[in-house]
Amino acid sequence: MNLFRSEEHVERWLAGRAPGATIPVAQLAALAFAWWSDRLSPDWRPHTRDQNQAILDAAGLTGDFWRLP
Repeated sequence: MNLFRSEEHVERWLAGRAPGATIPVAQLAALAFAWWSDRLSPDWRPHTRDQNQAILDAAGLTGDFWRLP
């Protein structure tokens, strides 16, 4: 994962290479909260693949790149 300050910065860093997935930092923060916010709960259990996929979908991260195996 790389963080960039702008789309222009991404383009410069790519230097003509094809980009992977890019998301705004606010969307990344929402994803991180959804993914990790329950970890300190005494009742915590690891998420299933389907639960993790639902988190990605709810964060608006759809498409082949975001499909879990």
